[in-house]
Amino acid sequence: MNLPTFVRVQPDGVVVLSLKVQPRASENEISGAVGNELKIRITAPPVDSAANEALLRFLSEKLDCPASAVQLIRGATSRHKIVAIHGLASADVIARLMQ
Repeated sequence: MNLPTFVRVQPDGVVVLSLKVQPRASENEISGAVGNELKIRITAPPVDSAANEALLRFLSEKLDCPASAVQLIRGATSRHKIVAIHGLASADVIARLMQ
């Protein structure tokens, strides 16, 4: 299966997403692929990691997985983030993000 450019699968099966996050949006939503990243709009402001927490909560709801399965790996203070998804197959992640 050809994966979108924003998805990588590590040898241990962990799915890694490259994201571009836009804080202070009007609603939480996935805007689609932008270059090699998936753009996600989050309503929370980028203050005291509120946007990061809202992003992880939004992803866990969208992927229908426990919050503990979604982990911010890199980009805590940047709009460009790397997030790991544990316990889901890449096909499931892609299907749930795109619905």
